[in-house]
Amino acid sequence: MAPPEQGVVLSSICKRFGAIVANDRVDLVLKRGEIHALLGENGAGKSTLMNILSGVYLPDSGEIYIEGEKAGFRSPWDAVRRGIGMVHQHFQLVNAFSVLDNVLLGATDASLRLHRREAADRIEAVGREHGLHVDPHALIWQLTVGQRQKVEIVKLLYRGADLLLLDEPTSVLTPSEASDLYVALRRLADAGKYVVFITHKLHEVMAAADRVTVLRHGRVVASLGRSDASIQKLGSLMVGASMPDLRPKNSLKSGEIALKVEGAQTQADRGTSGLNGITLDVRAGEILGIAGVAGNGQVELAECLAGIRPLRHGKVWLKDKDISGSDARSRLRYGLRFVPEDRLGMGLVPQFDIVDNMLLRDYRERPLAKGVWIDRALAAKRAESLVRDYDVRTPGVHTAVRALSGGNQQKILMGREILAKPVVFIVAQPTRGLDIAAARAVHDRLLDLREGGTAIILISEDLDEILQLSDRVAVLFEGTVRGIWPRDADRSAIGAAMGGHLLDAA
Repeated sequence: MAPPEQGVVLSSICKRFGAIVANDRVDLVLKRGEIHALLGENGAGKSTLMNILSGVYLPDSGEIYIEGEKAGFRSPWDAVRRGIGMVHQHFQLVNAFSVLDNVLLGATDASLRLHRREAADRIEAVGREHGLHVDPHALIWQLTVGQRQKVEIVKLLYRGADLLLLDEPTSVLTPSEASDLYVALRRLADAGKYVVFITHKLHEVMAAADRVTVLRHGRVVASLGRSDASIQKLGSLMVGASMPDLRPKNSLKSGEIALKVEGAQTQADRGTSGLNGITLDVRAGEILGIAGVAGNGQVELAECLAGIRPLRHGKVWLKDKDISGSDARSRLRYGLRFVPEDRLGMGLVPQFDIVDNMLLRDYRERPLAKGVWIDRALAAKRAESLVRDYDVRTPGVHTAVRALSGGNQQKILMGREILAKPVVFIVAQPTRGLDIAAARAVHDRLLDLREGGTAIILISEDLDEILQLSDRVAVLFEGTVRGIWPRDADRSAIGAAMGGHLLDAA
């Protein structure tokens, strides 16, 4: 590909990780003032390509041109100096520091004497100009996820970024926060910036992108303008066939109550009220969906049920056993399994390989435990079986989990807990960050569990996912249950309850 004098061009980029070909002769052209979406399944090579453009990885072969000039990046600093910055899916912020301190960390214009007032004024000016206002003096841990993402973008703009790369930018946002982000990205593009975002969400491409490039198995299969795209066309390009449909849910008669919560109260992390007297139950062979906007008690509910967060008041029963005072390890033995929404922070150890991550829950239990020893040969066989059954894309079971895509990490986490054949299965945001095919695979596993008699509590901010999978839907608002509906209830009533309003009796 001959490099044009305008734009950013990646030509014949190749990158391997052992036997895995992440990028195979990829060509990509980015234009100033355009929002460009990079679409593909988990493991398609999207993040690898953007990590090459941002200087995190060195390509094995291929070239990068910026407005006609060949660019060679040997580190992220080289890319920053050329005006390229990346917002990673997992934010690179120090939670105990203020917004100002996070922006100043590593700033290229920092000197021995920090002019904090001038820097704070500049941060506020950047925010006003691009619709990304954040308080420079707020501590990161006090901010919502959407506000933290704004800090990441402001940090890049403060450092003079001309080309912004965003990896799965809406995977942790509420619908309203995602809409605000689209508006901010459009303002950045209209101001003459290059804007690229990685996604697997088809509706996101249609809502925000001017152009989309589709990757599959490390290769570009199409690059087209939004006017030439459609949900169906993009889905077929992404998966190489027609999009997989959700397996029909069999009609089952639910069994006895497997888990019951009565009057549950607990505090949130900041000392505010997290749960305010929640009462609900779930039966064997039933999926109870928990809907709600982020921050209304979903995390606290899941952690209380799993034994991670203590109850201040209330009771929890697993079948006929009062487990209110039981710790997390005891609840595992009783048959309660939990998949947290933070797969890397709570569910997996990123630097451990697949085998060791499979051991995390049950290394004390037979048959893995043999006295003071662990049967590592059996652990490796279990890991190999999981990789095969869940189609985990990995060079081998001794690969560090941090080297895998988000979808493959989620498959390992889900598979580890399902392997224990739980009586009650609590899963939070199971398909966050997953592509269509991976999400469908997770949904099928949940339906398999349901049909096998497991009681499932499904916590999700995706109302479509809740309505597709659940037998009943409970809505949380400000730590209370606003109502419980059958799955065929009026969608508008459920949506209104998520906002704190009741349109009808539930």
